[in-house]
Amino acid sequence: MALAFTFPGQGSQFIGMGHALSEAFPSAKAVFEEVDSVLGQNLSKIMWEGPIEDLTLTSNTQPALMSCSIAAMRALKAEFGVDITVAKYVAGHSLGEYSALCAAGAIDLSTTTKLLRIRGDAMQAAVPVGKGAMAALLGASVEDAEAAAAIGMKVGICQIANDNAIGQIVLSGEVAAVKAAADAARELGVKKAVILPVSAPFHCDMMKPAAETMERALADAVIIAPRVPVVNNVTARPVTDPDQIRADLVSQVTGRVRWRESILWMFEDEGITRMDEPGCGKVLSVMRRRIVKSIEGGPVDSPESLEAFAKYINGDV
Repeated sequence: MALAFTFPGQGSQFIGMGHALSEAFPSAKAVFEEVDSVLGQNLSKIMWEGPIEDLTLTSNTQPALMSCSIAAMRALKAEFGVDITVAKYVAGHSLGEYSALCAAGAIDLSTTTKLLRIRGDAMQAAVPVGKGAMAALLGASVEDAEAAAAIGMKVGICQIANDNAIGQIVLSGEVAAVKAAADAARELGVKKAVILPVSAPFHCDMMKPAAETMERALADAVIIAPRVPVVNNVTARPVTDPDQIRADLVSQVTGRVRWRESILWMFEDEGITRMDEPGCGKVLSVMRRRIVKSIEGGPVDSPESLEAFAKYINGDV
């Protein structure tokens, strides 16, 4: 059995996230307490009680999702003796890459928390509200999406932001350009093109001010070689060199999230047969099944699923 951990990004959050882990495991509770302390904010109360409008603010969502992932990993280690090194690789979707790096020991929890608050604030502030948009192209190939984006680029910035799964690609850019690309996609035969209700156009050149902010923040951050290689979003290949990790985290802000490519590389080139999703929900597990149906695994985000996963790893099932 060759295993990878995959860590979720924005869109996986919900009211109540992480609460059961905190109640069940002191090691998980300690993670949420540390994140609250570092931020000087009762983020865990927002996670568990809402309101949802506060939780979905990018500056809150990013550290919230990371804290759930790390709480799950810390509980696996402390309560069940399952270490990160049971995985051959780790990977994370967008902000989830920070969770992966933290889980693999490349960046400590306090630093990761600070970086994600800076990242969330910077991404939200990079583009005035109403200037940017994102659109999901359902049933589209990468070639379809690139052709549609090229038509959008005649109007303004329009790029592939997320190559999430087979038939699930997201465009990002200026409002008029993204709308033009969505219209073009329909004419190209794409099954559905939907403008998404997002607060900013992530992973495109409009995020350059945020990338510059992250370059400064990451320059001062202590990053060491991860204990497990991290398959990153920018290259869809593993990285372990701290300087390369730092550079790719900057590029990631404006670059394409190559998630489909990452999953395929781990499966086809490295023989990964199981991918589990620590922290919050099953978004990545659903994506994975659209890419490779035969890979096993699922969410590891509740006391019950942590126990079941540990039994599997320890050969008790």
